[in-house]
Amino acid sequence: MTDVSLDLSAATFAKTALGQQEIRTRSLGLPPLVRRVLVLVDGQRSGRELAAFVPGQDVSALLSQLLAQGCIDAKAAEAAEPAAAVAPAPGSDAALSGLPQAGTRSAKEIEMARNFMTNSINTMFGQNMRLTLIEAIFAARTADELRRVYPVWAETMASIGIGAKRLPELRQKLFEVL
Repeated sequence: MTDVSLDLSAATFAKTALGQQEIRTRSLGLPPLVRRVLVLVDGQRSGRELAAFVPGQDVSALLSQLLAQGCIDAKAAEAAEPAAAVAPAPGSDAALSGLPQAGTRSAKEIEMARNFMTNSINTMFGQNMRLTLIEAIFAARTADELRRVYPVWAETMASIGIGAKRLPELRQKLFEVL
């Protein structure tokens, strides 16, 4: 059922009717981690972006399991990538392009960036409300790893009114140490 030549990290996935039914009924008895990925599949995130929500896990294996069960389908990667290149999202790699090389950041700066990201999420959403994102931030040990989590952080911050309003200010402060 799955195409072995499909690059799961680059492909974008959407829920099938069976996947939507599984969200409502839990009839397939998916393991919690697989179900978490299914819930996060929205037709816009690539496998690489979904990986930020399950740090330390093989997202390709989780996506393969969902594909095999018919819960998700891969969308055309060719159609998704040019659109992203034309209009990059505010939290995308384009926003990070002006930063110094990740290797030039000290351990203290990385810790400051990690703390800033965690504290801003906890302040905007309350303690322990975005645990998957907090775990991904906590698991990041290098500037490169934090920069991979940044798009999810920015998208999360922009998802509420006050976060969207303050995002430019917060981004500027974060970029001083990221």
